Amino acid sequence: MKKSDISTWPDQINSTSARIDIPVLLLHNIDPSWEPFEIKTSLDDADRLKSALEEQGHVVSAVAVDQEDLSELLEPFDPFEWVVFNWCEEIPGSPRSDWRVVSILESMRFTYTGSSAHVLKRSWDKAGSKRRMDSNGIPTPRWTLCGAPGPADWNCFPAIVKPAYEHCSVGINPDAVVLDQNHMLHRIGHVERIFRQPALIEDFIDGREFHVTLWGNGDISMLPPAEMDFSAFGDVCDRLCTWDSKFIPGSVHYEKIEMKIPAPLDTAQLDLLRSTTVHAYRVFGCRDYARVDLRLRDGVFYVLDVNPNADLSPDTSMVYAAQHEGLNYGQVASRLINLAAGRHPMFSKYLETQVQAEPVTEGIPGAI
Repeated sequence: MKKSDISTWPDQINSTSARIDIPVLLLHNIDPSWEPFEIKTSLDDADRLKSALEEQGHVVSAVAVDQEDLSELLEPFDPFEWVVFNWCEEIPGSPRSDWRVVSILESMRFTYTGSSAHVLKRSWDKAGSKRRMDSNGIPTPRWTLCGAPGPADWNCFPAIVKPAYEHCSVGINPDAVVLDQNHMLHRIGHVERIFRQPALIEDFIDGREFHVTLWGNGDISMLPPAEMDFSAFGDVCDRLCTWDSKFIPGSVHYEKIEMKIPAPLDTAQLDLLRSTTVHAYRVFGCRDYARVDLRLRDGVFYVLDVNPNADLSPDTSMVYAAQHEGLNYGQVASRLINLAAGRHPMFSKYLETQVQAEPVTEGIPGAI
């Protein structure tokens, strides 16, 4: 998806009081089974983040997780001397293992950026996440897990059929949006056959979509929300964020979905968006940062997903939103390091209250 700047968000002061002398252990994954261009891209991205942190003043050591034994890779590093910037999404050959990475970090007493292993593991269960939202009064589209009850009981269309245990829009394309029961049954079979997991059926809200980044612990701040503009698409089945829109340059969805930052919303809408997303952030136990995806219909922001391990690449909505506030890539990463450092047995002793990596929010509509 392409980014388009608009100017409805008030100016912010470009200010940061984050400590820049905290040594950073940059953890990122490289799977030997990847294609050569994928490995090169990952290494280039890691080098860019390393350079951005170094430009801020941090000493950075990058560790590529290219083997199953993460403990061996971390053995040379003293956890009392480093804060880990955790950019490792999985252990090679082990899908959905971001939580295992964090479990190993915890067992070795490392302090790291982002949410706990428990929160990361729980986030893979879409049905469990929906139940959590329902039980805590967080608006979310009507849903059912295939077989509980059976799909024959579903009569709300258009609907979207998703794999029940995936992230990053895996399994999401225009065929996932179904307009009748026959199409729905066919798509359920596709999910079960291709992904070997249950299908989640959800009311497809054909409305405006927003990706909202929150960061902080205790006091939670909302960065300028991003809107995914689907106005280029006339077919309802095309109006969604697909795998292609995120990862395949040149694809129709990558080229035609326009990312607007900040999203054009009035003060009342911003207040409602803020309260909805902050509530979800806290209910899900997110830490340091997270992205909440929502759609707006009839004045209600419906939460589609809470991502406690959102992508931090330079071309993501979080980084663009922070840039709109005057923060460059290195400053964003440094703020996350400072948030994590507040939990570090040594560095936390020297952090003042005002440097807990919170952006300036005074006078900003929708900010906590």
